[in-house]
Amino acid sequence: MIKGLTITPPVLGRISIGRVIVKDGKRLPAKDDQFTITSQVQNKDGWINHPLDEKLRENSNGKLRQIPVRMLFNDPELNLRAEYTLFDRQTGRPLCVGDGEQCQRRTNKGVENHPCPSPDRCPLAQGGACKPYGRLYVNLSEDDELGTFIFRTTGFNSIRTLAARLSYFAAVSGNKLSCLPLQLTLRGKSTTQSYRTPIYFVDLTLRDGITLKQAVQDAQAIDAELSEHGFDQAALEQAAKQGYVNSCFEVDGDDLAEVAEEFYPMETDAASNQQNNSKSEFPINTVASIEQGLRQSVTAVS
Repeated sequence: MIKGLTITPPVLGRISIGRVIVKDGKRLPAKDDQFTITSQVQNKDGWINHPLDEKLRENSNGKLRQIPVRMLFNDPELNLRAEYTLFDRQTGRPLCVGDGEQCQRRTNKGVENHPCPSPDRCPLAQGGACKPYGRLYVNLSEDDELGTFIFRTTGFNSIRTLAARLSYFAAVSGNKLSCLPLQLTLRGKSTTQSYRTPIYFVDLTLRDGITLKQAVQDAQAIDAELSEHGFDQAALEQAAKQGYVNSCFEVDGDDLAEVAEEFYPMETDAASNQQNNSKSEFPINTVASIEQGLRQSVTAVS
């Protein structure tokens, strides 16, 4: 296997609760009050909706706020990947990835390991330069039982809720998470930070009309049936673990620009022409300058 190439679950499309808009000369992520399922193909208007989007919307009165899903793995951490991540705003290249205890950083000497104090206490994370970055992989169709749709988020609410639900469902089902009938559910809440306006996050629940007792019983039966037919779930999970650790930085190179757009405001051509000589909103805006900052602050962080 080629080293440095992260092997992630095959992605057939994306699940989002927002879109990119242009405001005050910048491309900004804008949250929505419904899900959108897109393919991996774009046109001039953006990502093209996946056929499943229209199919699921037919039974939801136009607003897609619930999506039936199946987990690919029994291990919660194989379905949901989340770390603190510092990206280069212009290229989307990950420069530092940590879990709150340890991190890996790109420097001019290569990838180095350092303590991770979390964004609140890290000098490199000032100005929102480092954020939580979560990726949830779910299966939506029986036509491709190993294919997934990916939901990306930088929100603590979604990451915290999804992590809790996955752990709880795995525990109560005896680690039969991949056999449970689940659904993604969009929820809203207001906080002081949102100035009492609704913000939306993603939750993971049992499908409507199914009790926890029934779901667990069915999961045990499904797991036994699959085993009888030779399906090796343990081998699948081991293969996934090996794929994830094949690279230091678990980011798909095809999506670097999209990730940067999600993390940081991007100036449009019109705005950038007017501000060619102005300073950037952040002092860190290129790979070279970030790596210089990383080298200078290693002592302070350690």
